[in-house]
Amino acid sequence: MSDGRNRDLHYYRCRHCALWNYDLSLGLDQTQYTERYVSPLDPDHKSNKDVAQSWRFLKPHLAETGRIMDIGCGNACLLHLAREAGWQVQGMELSASAAEAIRRDQGIDVTVANFLEYENAEGQCYDVVVLRHVLEHLPDSVLAMQKIAALLKPGGLALLEFPNTRSFSYALKRFLKNRGLRNRKYSDAWRPGHCNEFCRQSFEVLLQKTGFELVVWQTYSSKPLADAFYRLFPVASKARALVRYRP
Repeated sequence: MSDGRNRDLHYYRCRHCALWNYDLSLGLDQTQYTERYVSPLDPDHKSNKDVAQSWRFLKPHLAETGRIMDIGCGNACLLHLAREAGWQVQGMELSASAAEAIRRDQGIDVTVANFLEYENAEGQCYDVVVLRHVLEHLPDSVLAMQKIAALLKPGGLALLEFPNTRSFSYALKRFLKNRGLRNRKYSDAWRPGHCNEFCRQSFEVLLQKTGFELVVWQTYSSKPLADAFYRLFPVASKARALVRYRP
């Protein structure tokens, strides 16, 4: 199947696990997701509201305080909320300027690194590792989960959020793209930013390969009333998964 203005960017669906995978031979563009730094102290900003929702989901599954690492931490809003709750926090960002903005504004330590190349040389272990809308941007999902495992204490938890390919909106988008009805919205230079896209089936296959077990799966939106529906019918455009590492 094809994507892009000229339908020259191809992607594929695995018949066995339903993983969607982009052919990245023509390039990958992550810059389209770059955001201006917004302080987490602004509770009305949409991105902060979304992160607060993630923290509310995570909190009931945490027995006590500990150490938490947020990979691709954005403006470190989740780390800010965790620190307010008594957690020791650490972030990781690809952008040096984002990391500096977080340090300057909040005093939170942020490692600047490519997660797939990061080596935990100091052997730091965490009770919780978070990847919110990061996994789909990484070309090697198995390596990503192995890197998470290397950061976690035995039995530690990881929270991952990503697009849900079994959502109604995703199915509609693919239907339109595959018939060339949506592609004209892109420029000629457009390149995908996602490498792999998951549904529950494909994500559980990934967990089985890497020593994790699924604790909670839910799909969600930013609208509370809609979320009540999505708890019964998991067809929202975004998925949230809490997993436990079992070495």
